[in-house]
Amino acid sequence: MKLKLALFTIILSAMTVLAGCEPLLVLDPKGPQAERLASDILLSMGIMLGIVIVVLVLLVMTLVKYRASKQADDYEPPHIEGNIWVEAVMIGIPILIVAYLSFVSVQSNYIVESAPKGYEDKEPLVVYASSSNWKWHFSYPEEGIETVNYLYIPTDRALEFKLYSHGPITSFWIPQLGGQKYAMNDHVTTLHLAADVAGDYMGRNANFSGAGFAENIFDVTAMSQEEFDEWVEEVKKTAEPITENKFEELLEPGHLGRMTFTGTHLEFNSPPEGHHNHGSTDDEDHEDHENHGEETDSHSSEETDHSHH
Repeated sequence: MKLKLALFTIILSAMTVLAGCEPLLVLDPKGPQAERLASDILLSMGIMLGIVIVVLVLLVMTLVKYRASKQADDYEPPHIEGNIWVEAVMIGIPILIVAYLSFVSVQSNYIVESAPKGYEDKEPLVVYASSSNWKWHFSYPEEGIETVNYLYIPTDRALEFKLYSHGPITSFWIPQLGGQKYAMNDHVTTLHLAADVAGDYMGRNANFSGAGFAENIFDVTAMSQEEFDEWVEEVKKTAEPITENKFEELLEPGHLGRMTFTGTHLEFNSPPEGHHNHGSTDDEDHEDHENHGEETDSHSSEETDHSHH
């Protein structure tokens, strides 16, 4: 009786906790890349659930069929050397499952590393996203503005993030828009995303990077292209320009609130020279974006060198 009461209490407690949980962000996609990843997660969960159910059913059948009370007192089980069919099933089914999931994973990897589906022919918004202890800097070279710890993006437009770090390795992640990708201080990586739905999303560093890691987050707001353009114009009229001294202050370890500047730190603090455009399907397109950013914001030879890598 006590065992049953304890089991009932555990089940009731688990149901109470789960009832108050919000939906998992990775299973609430708002962009094409995130939708693909969410479908893969659900596929994997479905296969695993199927395996668990089959194993539990077989376990119950075995316990019932071969329970001790059914057999005669002098019963001795037959000696069996092996069964080729049982062994084939036990080995073959896992191989088929792993092969299928591998095929799906490789296919999905190519999809999420390329320009978002439906946006291939559209000019992307290029944003340089760099991290420092423990904050995020977002540079819009074509728009000539920069933000700290918040990101405004237009909907229905491809997004091309250039990721790097001013300190330890971090991981740029907006769960409802796509998977995470590392930002390092020795080269630039490229992440393709898109937002289909306007709204506010959570972004964070998904890689432990020291004492301030837990609060190394940023806000993401997706809006229409018209609203985005209006915001850019407002920033240019009201925000203070970012200077080299100010940027050096921002790089000091610590947490900051939301900040906005005209200009970008790319003018005097170039990204790493090594460009690793993982997932890029057209290198010339990336060079065009970088050169375009150079024409808009470059005022130094360092930026010119960076733009032609």
